[in-house]
Amino acid sequence: MGKKKIISVEVELASDDVEYCSFNSDSSLLDWDIVLFKPVIYEFANHSDYYQGKPSLSDSNSFRLKERAEHWRREIKDAVESGKTVIVFLAELYEVYIDTGRRTHSGTGRNQKTTRIVESYDNYQCIPESIGPVKTKGSAMKLAPRGAELIASYWKDFEEYSKYQVTLSSEKLPTCITTKNGEKSVAAIYRSKNSVGALVLLPDIDFYDDAFLEEKEDEQTWTKSAELFAKKMVSAVVAIDKTLKNQGDTTPEPEWAKNAKFELLKEAEVKTRLLTTEDKIERLQREKGMLLDELRNLGRLRNLLFEKGKPLEYSIIDALVLLGFSAEQYHDTESEFDVVFESKEGRLIGEAEGKDNKAVNIDKLRQLEMNIHEDLERDEIEKPAKAVLFGNAFRLQDIDSRAEPFTQKCVSASERSSTALVFTPDLFSVVHYLSNKRDARFATRCRKAILGTTGRVVFPEIPETSSPQVEDVTDDQT
Repeated sequence: MGKKKIISVEVELASDDVEYCSFNSDSSLLDWDIVLFKPVIYEFANHSDYYQGKPSLSDSNSFRLKERAEHWRREIKDAVESGKTVIVFLAELYEVYIDTGRRTHSGTGRNQKTTRIVESYDNYQCIPESIGPVKTKGSAMKLAPRGAELIASYWKDFEEYSKYQVTLSSEKLPTCITTKNGEKSVAAIYRSKNSVGALVLLPDIDFYDDAFLEEKEDEQTWTKSAELFAKKMVSAVVAIDKTLKNQGDTTPEPEWAKNAKFELLKEAEVKTRLLTTEDKIERLQREKGMLLDELRNLGRLRNLLFEKGKPLEYSIIDALVLLGFSAEQYHDTESEFDVVFESKEGRLIGEAEGKDNKAVNIDKLRQLEMNIHEDLERDEIEKPAKAVLFGNAFRLQDIDSRAEPFTQKCVSASERSSTALVFTPDLFSVVHYLSNKRDARFATRCRKAILGTTGRVVFPEIPETSSPQVEDVTDDQT
């Protein structure tokens, strides 16, 4: 494949493969495949006054900082949604006061006093996720029990260089690294629902370590250690990006496996052909990505008909929202639920299963039952949630030719555990109607059908609607 284009914002590496830009830049991130980012805003506080022990920026610097932070927040979000990998090194939380532009006046003449209204601001305003950074420091960390597979190889190489400058306090975090004691989140991976893009938050690294710099003719230059470190870092982030693009949980290829002695004889030829192909499509990549994003947003509900895994889970959440539930995935360091959803009628926990060419069996029911118990062990939960198994059986076959979606064992077990079984193409039928017509009464009946059913859910009959007339024409008839 073509060489990955990497840009770094406030992350300097001794490598010609990475282009550097400052936080104060207005660069776009959409031209790059991988982004390395560090939220550092010290330069905006130069020569500032202080208020309550923190820098209080001038009106000019306040405007510049807020403008830059909003720029990067937008660029990071757009980059992730366009399929890019953005890796953020979680720098120290740096709090300042910025000018709001509001003033109050008191007194008259020479005794007149003008008061500038300021507000608190920090360097994490540029991150498009609510992560709740808390200022603290440490170096004892460990991979989280869930969700850390993607960075396992990276962590093996860079754990010794990493230190956490903040812990993350938001309630719902896709945590991948925690403190060794207390298990507080210090890293997380946010994956886009509409692309293979991801926002990867990692513990901080000192890219200006003494071992990386030396004085030569009154100038600081990179050392050999810095060059080796940069090479290893570039290789690691490219491996993370590759794994994300494959949309799998596989381990990124370690450095030792890339040794020439393991290379197959025809790999060089194939690599050359791939590079030529990559060059041809690169010119259209941005337009293609934008169109694909638009199509995914418009057609994600159709995933209920044929998908499995995460795409199926996301479409189920979209469908449940259309039915009037509040719905989301749940992750913490101990538990991971495909979907937790509720409405005024009740609270439910669901698991999703897609099968290529067979019915859904009892395997997921065991996992679902464990999830119900784990959920109930949480202090804030007073009673068990209703269990729902969403199944997309025979997903590669035409809808009309599919056999019964749940095995008889699955149906019998669901009756014992009072679990509702939802065939996702059935769910698609009702949300297809609701996506085109607001019908609160019908949505309520659908919610009650899920809550009140043990075994396979039969949704209410869809009201009759008039379909628009459609005719085919050729170009010369238009």
